[in-house]
Amino acid sequence: MPPSPGITGLILAGGQGRRMGSVDKGLILLGVQPMVRHVIDRFSPQVDEILINANRHTDEYSALGYRVVADAIAGFAGPLAGLQVGLTLAAHRLVATVPCDSPFLPSDLVARLHHALEQHGSDLAVARTLDQPHPVFALVRRSVLPHLTRFLEGGGRKIDAWYATLNAIEVAFDDEADAFRNINTADELAAAFARG
Repeated sequence: MPPSPGITGLILAGGQGRRMGSVDKGLILLGVQPMVRHVIDRFSPQVDEILINANRHTDEYSALGYRVVADAIAGFAGPLAGLQVGLTLAAHRLVATVPCDSPFLPSDLVARLHHALEQHGSDLAVARTLDQPHPVFALVRRSVLPHLTRFLEGGGRKIDAWYATLNAIEVAFDDEADAFRNINTADELAAAFARG
């Protein structure tokens, strides 16, 4: 069961995959399934709706059975551009984001982010392990969309810089630090397959 009503899950798969030779990381096989399928399997039970933000290979992503949405800003503008379109099209008032290259994400990610968001009345909640924030693992209120759009229209692209302008809360996941490992290189892919 989802942790609460009204959460859209947004999988960020709109990047260029430069560190992986410009391949589409979400579609790389991890075992017998594409990496994004592993993400979906862990993420979908935690939310009420799934959107996939992708700017390439949209037919392959659509074949997974979820709505695929492309950035409104051209030129691979980064995760904030993906978040903008997700906030625009989400059916619910809260949007949880995860990247397509983190197939081991925590099964309680959204519940813990949601608890902190509501407890502190924040605009967004961001996962952190030890002293390392993970800005693309977040829960965001749709009400920040106009603020985000202004930031993007002003040329802003850095996710940390935008978060710094909001009432954000970091949520510790020190007990699940390994769940946030992402896969950016062929060596990391081989290690992830070996470790499972």
